[in-house]
Amino acid sequence: MSEQVLDEWQIALTHKKEELENCQKALQLKSCMKCEKLLDCTLRDAYIKAVYDSMSKGAGGGFEF
Repeated sequence: MSEQVLDEWQIALTHKKEELENCQKALQLKSCMKCEKLLDCTLRDAYIKAVYDSMSKGAGGGFEF
């Protein structure tokens, strides 16, 4: 098996994902969607930013929905 090398963006994403999952466990939730702080959560916002950064490798660009 080849060992996957993580870049700085993947490492940051992994860290933010762990933080988010720990929060969900602490609140006994399986998803952020049931959380009352969903739209005002800085932890979730940081995770979403880490997802976008990992996809663009920090090159910027907009993600508009």
